[in-house]
Amino acid sequence: MRPWRPGRDARAVRHPPVTENGDRPHFAPPADTPTVAVVGGGVAGLAAATGLAERGVRVVLLEAANTLGGRVRAWPIILPDGRTGTMSRGFHAFFRQYYNLRALLRRADPGLERLVPVADYPLQLAASDGGEPVVDSFTNVPRTPPWNLVGFVAQSPSFSVGDLARVDVRQALGLLRVRFPRTYSQLDGVSAAEFLDRLRFPDSARHLALEVFARSFFADPREFAAGELVAMFHTYFVGSAEGLLFDVPDDDYDTALWAPLGRYLFSRGVEVRTGVRALGVEPRDGATVVATSDGELAADAVVLALDTRALQQVVGASDRLGNAPWRERIAALRAAPPFGVGRRWLTGPHPEVAAFLGTSGYGPLDNVSRLDAFEAGAAEWARRTGGTVVEVHGYALRDPSTATRDELWRQAGQVYPELQDAPVAAEEWLVADDCPLVDLSPWHLRPTVATPDPRVVLAGDLVRSEWPIALMERAATTGWQAANTLLARFGRRGHDLWSPPLRGLLG
Repeated sequence: MRPWRPGRDARAVRHPPVTENGDRPHFAPPADTPTVAVVGGGVAGLAAATGLAERGVRVVLLEAANTLGGRVRAWPIILPDGRTGTMSRGFHAFFRQYYNLRALLRRADPGLERLVPVADYPLQLAASDGGEPVVDSFTNVPRTPPWNLVGFVAQSPSFSVGDLARVDVRQALGLLRVRFPRTYSQLDGVSAAEFLDRLRFPDSARHLALEVFARSFFADPREFAAGELVAMFHTYFVGSAEGLLFDVPDDDYDTALWAPLGRYLFSRGVEVRTGVRALGVEPRDGATVVATSDGELAADAVVLALDTRALQQVVGASDRLGNAPWRERIAALRAAPPFGVGRRWLTGPHPEVAAFLGTSGYGPLDNVSRLDAFEAGAAEWARRTGGTVVEVHGYALRDPSTATRDELWRQAGQVYPELQDAPVAAEEWLVADDCPLVDLSPWHLRPTVATPDPRVVLAGDLVRSEWPIALMERAATTGWQAANTLLARFGRRGHDLWSPPLRGLLG
């Protein structure tokens, strides 16, 4: 019988839980059933709560918002016709390499039936001379390395024979020689932009095949760590057989994902408190006390699964938490530049807009998506009105004002002319700047799951990982790792985790 794998990649790596050993602080909770406060109800906090609750730990989950999901949540809005719609922080792709996120979603949806595939991941580069744009597609590219790289180069309009002759072959082969986590440290202090310069890739390939990864971190490539860029190129393209295709939920995030997972956690005895904000953490009398907007909560341990600024606020208000060097590293973390999400409910003739299109060369516009292509709520609007629901994204915005909003839609009209005069029944505009910036600071100084206090652990996409993972998958993985760390200290068995291969094909 073939061994079970979380996907189609035979080189995916299983990481069994590490048991507590003598060189780590160990503590035994005073009761047979320990209590853990999980602060943050995003992907990381939900993974940590799930991992702990499934091993018999009492979990109290605190979330400042009124719905679960964190930066991948959705919330209701009232449309002009009086019906309820939803808004979110924008389109998210659930790649097949997100093994640990998918494991979390399987708790409420064992067959992942709420995820539907998007047929392609097209990337479009505007022509500088006003001619036809360059479009790269991954639909017909093989998924298994190295044939995916060969197939992409063979069919991509971004490459020509002359372009390939100018590529620095030694640097390019380095993408196949990666070894994680060593590669992260080897590229310390190198920006994604500098790394792309070293490769001497053609401009169009640079935009469409590589720079898109930096932008997906809401970061300017000049401030984004090259190690993370290389890790993503490895994970999504040259190191994994899962390919670049992805799935999306069949309805808004709350309906399809987080409300069902919340019900699963309830069945496991998890107490979920939404609308409750953590204010500080204090070791006290053999316990750890979380000060909240709703009073104090005493626990045997705490998981801080917060975004950058919220974590800094909690740590800054917790004088006895950790030690001075650790607190200084937390205070030094940076948030990425603002990003903007515009969503329009359109009536009238149905515009021919793809489910998803990544863009480059269209000013601040980074992608356009059509929600009624996959979300049930948006599809109902489209059926009822004959229109559509379209969303635009702009990452790393220099000016997050409504002027940029208008420019995003103007550029979307350049990509899809039918959007220019489409009647707008409703519109939402959201700007946020709470995503972590993985900058050029030394990799080994980034925060880890473990902290100087054995009762307090971190989780989230701001947390360092030794594996080539990022974004939602890093949040889910570090959430599971936070649970495993505490379970080991409670003397309980942890959970298996998976990652893409840790080495390149020539590693």
